[in-house]
Amino acid sequence: MIVKMSKYAFMVYHKEYDTFLAQLRELGVVHVKENKSILDNAELQDILALRKRINLLMRYFKGLNAATKDVQLAPARELDKKAGLKLLQKIEELQDKKVQLQSVKASLEKDIAYMEIWGDFSWANFNRLKKAGYDITFWTCPTAKYEPKWGDEYNAVLINNFQSVTYFLTITKVGTPIDIDAERPKMPDRGLQKLNARLDLLQQEMKALDAEIKKLAASDYNTLDLFDKNLQNEFNLSNVLVQTDRQAGEKLMLLEGWVPTEKAQAMEEALEKDNYFYQAQEIEEGDKVPILLKNGKFAKLYEPITRMFSLPNYGEFDPTPFFAPFFMLFFGLCFGDGGYGLLVMLVCTILKRKVNPDFKPFLSLFQYLGLAALIVGTCTGSFFGIALVDIPAFASVKDYFVSSDNLMTFSIIIGLVQILFGKTIAALKIMSQKGKKYGIAPLAWVFIILALCLVFGLPMLNVQLPEMVKNVFLVIAGLGLLVAFLYNTPGKNIFLNFGTGLWNTYNMASGLLGDTLSYIRLFAIGLTGAILGGVFNSLAVDMTEGLNVVLRVICMLLILLVGHAINIGLCTISSLVHPLRLIFVEYYKNAEFEGGGKAYEPFKKA
Repeated sequence: MIVKMSKYAFMVYHKEYDTFLAQLRELGVVHVKENKSILDNAELQDILALRKRINLLMRYFKGLNAATKDVQLAPARELDKKAGLKLLQKIEELQDKKVQLQSVKASLEKDIAYMEIWGDFSWANFNRLKKAGYDITFWTCPTAKYEPKWGDEYNAVLINNFQSVTYFLTITKVGTPIDIDAERPKMPDRGLQKLNARLDLLQQEMKALDAEIKKLAASDYNTLDLFDKNLQNEFNLSNVLVQTDRQAGEKLMLLEGWVPTEKAQAMEEALEKDNYFYQAQEIEEGDKVPILLKNGKFAKLYEPITRMFSLPNYGEFDPTPFFAPFFMLFFGLCFGDGGYGLLVMLVCTILKRKVNPDFKPFLSLFQYLGLAALIVGTCTGSFFGIALVDIPAFASVKDYFVSSDNLMTFSIIIGLVQILFGKTIAALKIMSQKGKKYGIAPLAWVFIILALCLVFGLPMLNVQLPEMVKNVFLVIAGLGLLVAFLYNTPGKNIFLNFGTGLWNTYNMASGLLGDTLSYIRLFAIGLTGAILGGVFNSLAVDMTEGLNVVLRVICMLLILLVGHAINIGLCTISSLVHPLRLIFVEYYKNAEFEGGGKAYEPFKKA
């Protein structure tokens, strides 16, 4: 759910403002209302740019530390801004130097590869020939164009033929014109031996540079992290000062902010002790109230998915607890294999004991998703690609497994249920925002669709209702249509309502069919994963046929491990992407979820 917020205004004498801000930071409950854009403040932009530089270096260092075994990170050192900038500059200079050396190395390797075609020779000998009155000229041409007569005319010496190109040189007296249909290549300024020697020195220099950077990565990673937190504190404080209005000739400092209502009383008591003035204010229409989500243990795991799309507005419902069960079920349907789900659960359970606590909620989420895949996959009779209905041991219960035809029907039914659930949420949201009478018509459409689905849909599933029950549902649908046509816009005349009702009927009929059919993808993706698992099983058996027992077992295990690993990866991706699409597009659309809320970020020390 969305935590209820209270709006406050604080007025403080300018000489006490720094002390007031320090206490406000210690309380850590006030989200400062932003009346001015930080884009217009050069100081804040400089801090953000500096923090971006730090974060880039920290990611770079983190990768280096992860690649180094048993690395011990040194404790953080407290740096002032000047020292921190000096450290940043030093690291960036080392990075730039490494890039330059890599560029030089690439150029050297290119020259060496080219000179290996010409062979090892000394430029000093060529210079001595030139002093004796002879020119040495290097040439290349397609092998088919090379003329042997050039040897007699210009003392051409063939050096090499490589990839249909002939490499040769001519020795002529200085000033002799040379008429040859060939190109003069740009030659390196040193011989092969010197190039290799230069490359060896360069590699040693790069090795020493890498060692220095890795040393900094271990010694200064935590220092950069602390420096970044200090900059964040500086940014928060500067931003509060920017958002502060100065009144009475800048003698009084006026600040507005938001506080979770449940913590408002504690904040008031703390401020009253030091006689700071505050005043609770009414939330006005158009106020951008910050959003703080508070959900139970299960729904809280799905909050990152909500943030991935957009936080709700303050006047909306928190969609997280409503879509969480559907997302879990959709993941299970798309995964489509009980064995894969069991494996996901086991891997996440093991990793939870070793990973950083920040990642444990994500592993808990995948434990639930793996449980859904285990249940759904087992019900559909697929376990590591093995069709359980074909195993004699399950012959007595094979009729209880869900067939592919039933699974497709089930996917459509689940989609229809979620659409109706979303429309119900939309109706209740309208009632809470505008008043109960404005949600009557949207809620009537829920009863209309549900009644018609029961009357005409159940017979398609071979479920026959008594005539009296059918008539009751038809009456409910009829009454719902009257409400939807005649009371869809409270306060307007009946003709306008009727026209609006016709338009809503068209949109409802055309949209409902397309939205419902979108859920068939749940069945199709789940079926694909199960089929691929069976294909890998068949490959493991068929491709190893004829091998001796030991070799066959080894080969089968390799094929199964690789094949099922690939399939699990594909299933995981598709089982995340498509349920997300159904949640963000179909469910959010029918629930009329607007989003666009801004996260609650209290003013406190980083």
